Amino acid sequence: MNLHKLTRLIFLLLIICIPANSQNKDKAVFIAPKPGFYQNSIVKDDHDYNAQKGSVKEKKTFSVDLSSSQFPAKVELYKSNQWHNPPVSQGATNTCWCFSTTSFLESEVYRMSKMKVRLSEMYTVYWEYVEKTKRFIHERGKSAFEEGSEANAVTRDWKKYGIVPLQDYSGLPAGRKFPNHEELIAELKNYLASIKTTSAWDEDAAISGVKAILKHYIGEPPAEIVVDGKKMTPLQYMHDVIKINPDDYADILSYEQEPFYKQVEYSVEDNWWHSSDYYNVPLSAFMEALRKAVRNGYTVSIGGDVSEPGFDRKSQCAIVPDFDIPSAAINDDARQFRFTNGTTTDDHGMHLVGYLEKDGKDWYLVKDSGSGSRNNDPAAAEFGYYFFSEDYVKLKMMDFMVHKDAVKELLEKFK
Repeated sequence: MNLHKLTRLIFLLLIICIPANSQNKDKAVFIAPKPGFYQNSIVKDDHDYNAQKGSVKEKKTFSVDLSSSQFPAKVELYKSNQWHNPPVSQGATNTCWCFSTTSFLESEVYRMSKMKVRLSEMYTVYWEYVEKTKRFIHERGKSAFEEGSEANAVTRDWKKYGIVPLQDYSGLPAGRKFPNHEELIAELKNYLASIKTTSAWDEDAAISGVKAILKHYIGEPPAEIVVDGKKMTPLQYMHDVIKINPDDYADILSYEQEPFYKQVEYSVEDNWWHSSDYYNVPLSAFMEALRKAVRNGYTVSIGGDVSEPGFDRKSQCAIVPDFDIPSAAINDDARQFRFTNGTTTDDHGMHLVGYLEKDGKDWYLVKDSGSGSRNNDPAAAEFGYYFFSEDYVKLKMMDFMVHKDAVKELLEKFK
């Protein structure tokens, strides 16, 4: 057999041997940015949209093309685990950690007592800035001071300061529809930078200065509220009325860089106080715990990466395209590889409120406070929601908070 015939035979054998499913089914496109909820609602609320419109040339986004795909992108298809408040916007703030976890805890109140409440996100945000200031002073300016934080910051703050209903503290200046902390965070950071420059490490003075700035932008939270004619503190409201025990909640994490079945630190910037309370488990245990929790009527506050080509804000679906990684190859190593090289980041916190089993895999209904889930009809049931495939959660969602009763068997392995 001559070389030409041999080469042709090898080529034909290769074609025969390559499985059909090795060819990418998912296609990618470049999407030009269009004004959406953020520009048309939040920025418009700042009265500067017309002045800024068109001043910046935005890059196209590399994304999966889901235009001809059939995914379960209807809220009505999902089994809702518990009552939850309708989606609300976090506006021009990076406070998703608080919006998602507050929503989660509102659902917890209903799960345990059938009481529907609407709680103040900005009350927690206020005290989180105070706590960040304390650590900034203690560490002589080496502690991170940004808007972001983690779900367990909410339970940590509630344990110390309690919580109040939204009607008692909105944190919104008169005339505002959406929160905007751009000027607030800039002034706070400038103030703390001046403290660092002058080495003025007086904690009481620093906190007093920060509280004055907070009061100017978002008001002063109440030290006392009235509920059904009875005066009480925010701590009394939390303990006696909504009956939330912050110690009843666990944060489940899954990554290989720390030992499994140990409580470890989640090494991201938003964990600015270096909490090492995360229960770290293998990916299979992580997914099984989530699967059982949602089937047993629990919701979770979940966090991870939403800056992926498979995260499609038009369809509001999140998948893992096969040009990224095949479904069967998603495992602990693939998950850790992406976290280590920085392609999985700690972008966003959301409230997972329902599930659907389809073709042997789960899909999850996710309530969102960000703008991307609102680029559709405000009257539609889907306004403010995303639909996450099981694979997307498996690869890109790093941790979730849930009531400890939902993961009793898992937590027993840590004793």
